[in-house]
Amino acid sequence: MSETPMPGMAKPATPTPLLGPSVVVPGGVVVAPAVAAVAAATVPAATVNAAAAAASLASGNPNGGSSTSVAAAASQAEPDMKGWLLKWTNYLKGYQKRWFVLSKGVLSYYRNQAEMAHTCRGTISLHGALIHTVDSCTFVISNGGTQTFHIKAANEVERQSWVTALELAKAKAIRAMESDEEEEDNTANTIPSEELNLVVRELTVRLENLKTCYDLITKHGAALQRALSELETGDDLANKTKIVSERATLFRISSNAMINACSDYLQTAQTQGHKWSKMLQHERDQKLHLEEMVEQLARQHSHLEQAATRHRPNAATSASDDEDNEFYDAQEEGGSVTQEDSSFILNIPVTTHHNHRRNSNDATGSSSEGEDGNSETQQVLVVAENLDNMDVTDRISVHSSQALTPTLANQSKVVRKRRTRVPDKPNYPLNLWSIIKNCIGKDLSKIPMPVNFNEPLSMLQRLTEDFEYSEILDKAAQAKDTCEQLAYVTAFTVSSYSTTSNRTGKPFNPLLGETYECDRTDDLGWRCINEQVSHHPPMAAQYCEGRGWRCWQEFTMTSKFRGKYIQIVPLGYAHVEFPATGNRYTWRKVTTTVHNIIVGKLWVDNHGDMEIFGERNAKGVKCHLKYLPYSYFTRDTQRRVKGVVMDSSNQVKWVVNGTWDSKIEIAPVTSTSGSTENPVYKTGNYKTAWTRRMPPPDSDRYYNFTLLACQLNEPEPGVAPTDSRLRPDQRLMEDGKWNESNQEKLRLEEGQRARRRQREAEAETAAAEGRPYPPYEPIWFGKEKEEGTDNLVHVYNGTYWDAKAKGDWSKCSTIF
Repeated sequence: MSETPMPGMAKPATPTPLLGPSVVVPGGVVVAPAVAAVAAATVPAATVNAAAAAASLASGNPNGGSSTSVAAAASQAEPDMKGWLLKWTNYLKGYQKRWFVLSKGVLSYYRNQAEMAHTCRGTISLHGALIHTVDSCTFVISNGGTQTFHIKAANEVERQSWVTALELAKAKAIRAMESDEEEEDNTANTIPSEELNLVVRELTVRLENLKTCYDLITKHGAALQRALSELETGDDLANKTKIVSERATLFRISSNAMINACSDYLQTAQTQGHKWSKMLQHERDQKLHLEEMVEQLARQHSHLEQAATRHRPNAATSASDDEDNEFYDAQEEGGSVTQEDSSFILNIPVTTHHNHRRNSNDATGSSSEGEDGNSETQQVLVVAENLDNMDVTDRISVHSSQALTPTLANQSKVVRKRRTRVPDKPNYPLNLWSIIKNCIGKDLSKIPMPVNFNEPLSMLQRLTEDFEYSEILDKAAQAKDTCEQLAYVTAFTVSSYSTTSNRTGKPFNPLLGETYECDRTDDLGWRCINEQVSHHPPMAAQYCEGRGWRCWQEFTMTSKFRGKYIQIVPLGYAHVEFPATGNRYTWRKVTTTVHNIIVGKLWVDNHGDMEIFGERNAKGVKCHLKYLPYSYFTRDTQRRVKGVVMDSSNQVKWVVNGTWDSKIEIAPVTSTSGSTENPVYKTGNYKTAWTRRMPPPDSDRYYNFTLLACQLNEPEPGVAPTDSRLRPDQRLMEDGKWNESNQEKLRLEEGQRARRRQREAEAETAAAEGRPYPPYEPIWFGKEKEEGTDNLVHVYNGTYWDAKAKGDWSKCSTIF
């Protein structure tokens, strides 16, 4: 018989003949056929694969014969792309030459190649970044506002090479992130009992193989010892030598089988050990988060007990007042501003340049080269001079019974009768912690939440709610003084937060290409169009036009769930323009935090600093507005908002004061005293710029919706096929069919993922063929260079209402 290598074994170059015909067995030993037959009958079948693996390891190739895997692993460590590019640093230095490295979905840069070993000047993660081409050589990478790189290549070919590489790296980073999340979810959701039984059965089989190999070694070892003992007698030496050789070969086979079985057992144990380690680490992380939350709750409970002890001697009336002023209750509509509330101290940041949006983008990233922000502040004191005769003639808010009524005097069009409420919210029980315990630390927009946490409105519709008090902008359009106009604009920005005091439902995340129109010119005097223009990161564009004003914004946000609270940080800017005067104002929204996610009643707080600055004809005018964070121990009014309006010479001209859930009052500055560093401003009588219209008394039965919110999702004929009103999961939820809504929501989300994977595959194919692949383009908004910066923003292209008039929706894709 010729020599035959076993599976996984290399064929010997020079076979060593033994007594009689021979074969090769696991371990590289050549034995006679009879011995091979005995070995085949005694060695467990499960060790054959282990023997092959061991032979592969012995040959110096741990990958079972694949010589290319080592090279592939080495290539993965290499950067996707690297080279010299010009990066914008600041207005003093302009573009500077930097060494860029693209690797593992992260773009990093250094001053030179030597710095790669110790100093990275800045990085930006691509999985949620936007990549814009500015001109033939310049492109911009932004992750939604916190980081922005303005980069210039030497020529168009180099620019296109980098943009293509960045797009491919972004697609890979998104896929890697989603696969990691799926693996983490699968690991976290594995049923411990099933997993344990499966592993125990597998290890039991491996252990039985080890026992069998042990018995064989014992048996053949004893036989070898007997053969050696008989060899010493000296009779029939040739025959006894042959027997010893065969017994030694069997012992060697058994030993090799034992080694392979041990290797098999070790490999299985290590594989399962890695999985168990991940599960254990996941449980440890959850335990730490729970411990932190319990510790915070205990600390707050202790503070509350101490505060209650300090206030115990107070009169009974004071105690009842405190009980009525729970932090999660909306404050009742107040009367006039009190002397105490109207006087306050405000720290105003001192800024010397106007184009701070560019600087904020650069400085808030991880780059170490951005301009140093000016952190100096000026402290001002605002004192009310006379509050006896409150001027209420300028009160522009109306009671809820008068809300949303026709306001145009010469309306020739019959006003449409709209609904006043939505169906009641059903009571479906839900284990909150079972869903959100695996979402700690993740981006809120990427968490697949059931509709039980939602309200039957999309994010596009929630953005439209910003114009519920559009009459403030109507009043601002009539103002002759620029600073007074800005005071009204400030009141309008505050009014958009009024519904957050008792609305804790999460809006539906819009699908890419989803739109929402709201035409209320017949009664409210404005119309609005919204479109979801980006999926990674989620971004919506909005344009609204009213009586003497137009408003637009590009809204995106970053959000994190921290176990005890959810924090939402808006990115992007909102703008309002008054064409009659050419005045334009720009601002960014403040941070919103939802508290008591685990224990207690949900409540919302808005906090942070907002700066509204004038542009074009209003350049130099600005308002600094401070939203005070909620505090258990402050004597200040909760949900307080205070600010000042300054002219181009940084002199305070108007004062803004109130609460974001109740009312805003404004007052002109009548005189100034004090020093230049610490001025004191005296104000005239306050007048109400905005008063909240409270929702109906039974609104808690239908998501605490206001009258406008109830009408946003009302079916309307003639809208685009991508309109949020036509979204099936949202409509099913409004109708109370939550189970069907959850199923429909999963279908829509999977369809969106399939479309994204298709675009990524097409992009990779185009890159492999060396041709550019056009990124996704919105239908009703186009990218334009922002005035005063190199940033590209989405601007309304003015075609939606014409398309609706013609009934031409041919550009719309099927997303529902």
